Amino acid sequence: MLRVPHTKSYGKVGCRPTRSAKQRFRRKLKKLTSRKRAGEFKAIIASINRVTTGWINYYGIANMKKFIEETQRWLRRRLRQLIWKRWKRMRTRYRKLRGYGIPHDEALKLAASRKGYWNSSKTLVLHQAISNERLTKWGLKSLNLHLKSSQFRFEYKLKRYLNY
Repeated sequence: MLRVPHTKSYGKVGCRPTRSAKQRFRRKLKKLTSRKRAGEFKAIIASINRVTTGWINYYGIANMKKFIEETQRWLRRRLRQLIWKRWKRMRTRYRKLRGYGIPHDEALKLAASRKGYWNSSKTLVLHQAISNERLTKWGLKSLNLHLKSSQFRFEYKLKRYLNY
């Protein structure tokens, strides 16, 4: 029989989504951020926001801070990969990187790089060009903030219910 280790709850009752629910969520996000997906970037972000909002509203009471942080990092890297793929040509990549404030040498080195899309998406230069703040400005919702607000609403409703 397989035992699942858990931490001490110190009198608090908690819950968490199952492994299969987490895998389905990740698979859905992976499908939405596919490199071969057509459509405008804003439409892709809107569909990602719909899926993440629904998932967090459903599982919002669960203890899953670490999973949400890992998923958010992974999702941002997937989006950087998608953007990098859409800037197909070296000239376009260089021009876009320079437009986002990257110095000439670094922009040229990354634009001419033969690394694949996934490896390029984790470089410091691309993280500086397409920062987390820029992704948020383009419409991507922060999963951490959404989770915190969902948990806060649940605690508030629970306190109101218990006070009656």
